Amino acid sequence: MPSSLLARRNALFALFLLPGLGISSWVTRTPDVRDLLDASTAQMGFILFGLSVGSMVGILGSGPLVARLGTRRVIVVGGLTVAVGVAVVGIGAAIAQPLLVALGLGFIGLGMGGGEVAMNVDGAEVERLMRRSVMPTLHGFFSFGTVIGAIIGMTLTAARFPVGWHLGITAVIMACAVVFAIRYVPAGFGKHAPEHHEHRKNQAPVWRDVHLLMIGGIVLALAMSEGSAGDWLPLLMVDGHGFSDAIGSATYAIFAVCMTVGRFGGGWFVDRFGRAIVLAVSAIIAGIGLAVVVFVDSQIAAAVAVVLWGIGTSLGFPVAMSAAGDSGENSAARVSFTATIGYIAFLVGPPLLGMLGEHFGLRLAMLVVLGLIVIAIALTPGIRRRTPAPRS
Repeated sequence: MPSSLLARRNALFALFLLPGLGISSWVTRTPDVRDLLDASTAQMGFILFGLSVGSMVGILGSGPLVARLGTRRVIVVGGLTVAVGVAVVGIGAAIAQPLLVALGLGFIGLGMGGGEVAMNVDGAEVERLMRRSVMPTLHGFFSFGTVIGAIIGMTLTAARFPVGWHLGITAVIMACAVVFAIRYVPAGFGKHAPEHHEHRKNQAPVWRDVHLLMIGGIVLALAMSEGSAGDWLPLLMVDGHGFSDAIGSATYAIFAVCMTVGRFGGGWFVDRFGRAIVLAVSAIIAGIGLAVVVFVDSQIAAAVAVVLWGIGTSLGFPVAMSAAGDSGENSAARVSFTATIGYIAFLVGPPLLGMLGEHFGLRLAMLVVLGLIVIAIALTPGIRRRTPAPRS
């Protein structure tokens, strides 16, 4: 295997890790930020809406930008934008400005939405060149980043370390790491010449592919499952099950660890049993875990259920991205389109769950997520077909 390909894969490992570090640094401090802002559950939902809006802007613009600039440029701009967003959130929390926190979350979403599509496109190409499952491991490094960030955040929460300093230091580390790692991602990949665009105009839009739409439905459901934990798990455990702030953050760390384990070990299961079976079993496990969190009034049961929720959710996004990239021509457009459907969950989820949580409690609000998981289970047979994508 060429050393340049290994270096490219390893660089993507690092680049996937960094946004996980940034987002979990924010998530583990949400109870502290909520208290600093003196915000209600519904108000926190609308502050989180900044993350969703930024994500959608980034995701919608990423496909055309990759085609015009290539994956490398989009990845580096996205990574640095996430770092800036983390710093802005820290400043907004420190001076108790909700709009500034929402703006910072918008930057985080913009960078993640744009940069992660480009990283998924690059990762799908690395997977093709290496001829084995790589995407679950790539997303495993994102989850590993959330584990690192969650452990640090949990520790600093318990120590009452200032939120502003915590997020500011994290932002500097992230920016430096992006600049270092991007050197190993080749320039030009994903960029199309003008004649290539003319060829694409004569093809049917990717959204007309029913197979791809089914993959997108699975992504929507399991992204909602993953995103709802990222947005609400600490508050769900604090307000819904009576945990302390530090233990609430610890449950998110448990979730992140389980996501990481599931993704690092998932490639073997995908190669052995196939995407459809792995996704169906995973969604069932996630549904069982979430159902226990919602319906069982026990702190011990809730903590154990978070393990099932995390493991079950772990493979949804990366395996579906692999399936989308393999579903036909123009893998960049297919990955971008499928990721856009997934990010609808991040757009709709925070305010919807926040409003429902305000009126019915966060535990019952999670019934929406549980219903989507059931739909995902029904859709998994639709990704059995695998059509090798012509590469151009």
